[in-house]
Amino acid sequence: MANANGKAATGVSEKVSEKANPEANEATEIAGNIIYHAKYSPHFSPLKFGPEQALYATAESLRDRLIQLWNETYLHFHKVDPKQTYYLSMEYLQGRALTNAIGNLDLKGPYADALRKLGYELEEIAEQEKDAALGNGGLGRLASCFLDSMATLNLPAWGYGLRYRHGLFKQLITKKGQEEVAEDWLEKFSPWEIVRHDVVFPVRFFGHVQINPDGSRKWVGGDVVQALAYDVPIPGFKTKNTISLRLWEAKARAEDLDLFQFNEGEYELAAQLHSRAQQICTVLYPGDATENGKLLRLKQQFFLCSASLQDIISRFNERSTGEGSRKWSEFPSKVAVQMNDTHPTLAIPELMRLLMDDNGLGWDEAWDVTSKTVAYTNHTVLPEALEKWSQSLMWKLLPRHMEIIEEIDKRFVQTIRSTRVDLEDKLSSLSILDHNPQKPVVRMANLCVVSSHTVNGVAQLHSDILKDELFADYVSIWPNKFQNKTNGITPRRWLRFCSPELSDIITKWLKTDKWITDLDLLTGLRQFADNEELQSEWASAKAANKQRLAQYIERVTGVSIDTNSLFDIQVKRIHEYKRQLMNILGVIYRFKKLKEMKPEERKKTTPRTVMIGGKAFATYTNAKRIVKLVNDVGDVVNSDPEVNEYLKVVFVPNYNVTVAEMLIPGSELSQHISTAGMEASGTSNMKFALNGCLIIGTLDGANVEIREEIGEENFFLFGATADQVPRLRKEREDGLFKPDPRFEEAKQFAKSGVFGTYDYGPLLDSLEGNTGYGRGDYFLVGYDFASYMDAQAKVDEAYKDRKRWLKMSIMSTAGSGKFSSDRTIAQYAKEIWNIEACPVP
Repeated sequence: MANANGKAATGVSEKVSEKANPEANEATEIAGNIIYHAKYSPHFSPLKFGPEQALYATAESLRDRLIQLWNETYLHFHKVDPKQTYYLSMEYLQGRALTNAIGNLDLKGPYADALRKLGYELEEIAEQEKDAALGNGGLGRLASCFLDSMATLNLPAWGYGLRYRHGLFKQLITKKGQEEVAEDWLEKFSPWEIVRHDVVFPVRFFGHVQINPDGSRKWVGGDVVQALAYDVPIPGFKTKNTISLRLWEAKARAEDLDLFQFNEGEYELAAQLHSRAQQICTVLYPGDATENGKLLRLKQQFFLCSASLQDIISRFNERSTGEGSRKWSEFPSKVAVQMNDTHPTLAIPELMRLLMDDNGLGWDEAWDVTSKTVAYTNHTVLPEALEKWSQSLMWKLLPRHMEIIEEIDKRFVQTIRSTRVDLEDKLSSLSILDHNPQKPVVRMANLCVVSSHTVNGVAQLHSDILKDELFADYVSIWPNKFQNKTNGITPRRWLRFCSPELSDIITKWLKTDKWITDLDLLTGLRQFADNEELQSEWASAKAANKQRLAQYIERVTGVSIDTNSLFDIQVKRIHEYKRQLMNILGVIYRFKKLKEMKPEERKKTTPRTVMIGGKAFATYTNAKRIVKLVNDVGDVVNSDPEVNEYLKVVFVPNYNVTVAEMLIPGSELSQHISTAGMEASGTSNMKFALNGCLIIGTLDGANVEIREEIGEENFFLFGATADQVPRLRKEREDGLFKPDPRFEEAKQFAKSGVFGTYDYGPLLDSLEGNTGYGRGDYFLVGYDFASYMDAQAKVDEAYKDRKRWLKMSIMSTAGSGKFSSDRTIAQYAKEIWNIEACPVP
């Protein structure tokens, strides 16, 4: 076996003998285990041991340890039999696993030394790993942070998701703007997943409901595909507990291939079910503009729910006692199911169906079990994101579930009519089924609220909006059903591992590294915020991160950026409510003013590098226009010799977890500028704040709480508040809006042709007019622009005062303790799931 330098592996590792050793802790043993895997778990030709081969062998050596820990955890939970949580989410944004697993297992030093013995640096090998493409944005990343905290807190909890082969998409930036190509993370294979060939469940689609002579009902016929389990181990930080994310893959059986048709040359017809099964896990969020697209999305959601619940029930029954099978009434005291947004709503009727049709429970008993088991997290107040499925589509794909949903709705309506006459006239909006003759739909959020024992929002402001507005009438029926659980992020991935220099400084000044699992200890930094020695160390750590980021930017975009400029970053999904358009209009205005200045005036300005990144959904035209505009502005600004010393604009392509781990530690200002009341929480705001990056933002989502925690003097605030937004929209409709001259100037300059020949009219038209679809500036870019520009001027001034800026940066990190996902998950465990830590001895 040769390494990258052509040296045979035996030559590189003459002191290392190949030996399987899952418990290896010391560098020589680990190196032996890596060589063992390169030789005996081969995926490549035997003569190669390049960086890619080294990655897979290293991952497999680490996986040995993880499997051992996972087995111990599973057996321990089996023995103790605690109540367990099952977290259902359509997406998980895991990022790379190698450095995270090595860090959580506290093996970074030994693994780095082991790889050096084999001729490699750990960083070089880690760079070979592709991000797992199982998510899109904040929802998926939150779920991944939650799994890390569940494992670290030793909680008996498991994640369930789908094994998307091609993720959402990989973003390419060309002259046309964003282009989408399929993700290739599974092109070879993932070294982390463990396929469980014994964990397979049938999942049915279509068919009809058969009524048996005894009156019981059974769903029969249609297509049946198989759900096969893949487990991805999730290690906790410095604990033996290792849980798993169980991902389902859809397959058809051998007998589903019609050999007669195949041999007649009807190949596609013969393999119809195989092809349909394969579609289910091809991509995340397939386009749903067509009937087929809607059907596929609904199939994905049901496939996740049905496979997961069958698995949960099977685990529950595994623990049957010597006296026979368990009583179903015990189910809610052993099982908690959390639905992450409305995508897994079908868990409700599917659990009812499994209990009634497969296990013989009556309606009342099944409802009692279901409504005590499931809980729902709401993630949005945007009407288009509150899922509504066509009733006809549901009847076609899931006829038995529609019967069950109809019955839940009928009973709910009867209850309201008999107990809350005052709400009778609101039933049309409270009911689960909307019978609007033009478009009868099932309202998934309503089904979740009616059926769950607990509903939570994800930041205080968001939960207040849910209680006071979106779900106000439900609150009057069930006042104790609604809670807030402010989101959090894992401090392991988002500070300890992605910014080691800053972490070491924090540990030095706090005289402990316990903050990694007790983030509230960061408040201890406040007393040193003015200390010149700390400020100097802090500045050098930030400078190292900026340098790393500048090298990355040059490598992927070809743009060279000045590390002495202010690094100003906005990275998140591209959406009009997140207002990347306001950011780029502000940049356009800044560029115009710089062009108008004399050279000596320019020298007095604060140089800035503005970086924007994020994916626009493939069919979201205006979002894609924003991406194009940012790139066009960057091309002009960056090549302007008068201005490019003072302003650079970079679109960072293919934003994902790994890119975030580079951007966030190197950022000095980050923009969280959504229209107030529209961002449920946001979590990138927490990551930036934790890394000592200052925020310019509105009073939206978790910004409100971040500002409270870090001190309002350390936050650049602007914009309308959530309670003002409806009035401002009404005033706009009534023609009372008076735009700021800077806003008009920026728009005119954007339309002037300076940034190329592309027609930005349709995009900028969304900011014009007072009413109408896609007009009237629904997201209040125009209204907030004046205070946004004023806040940006304050940023420029503050950055010139290095001492003040460094103090604000330290205070930002010091106030971020609340935003650990450990705190969030501890609250879910105690206040919603009623589960307790179950550490492996």
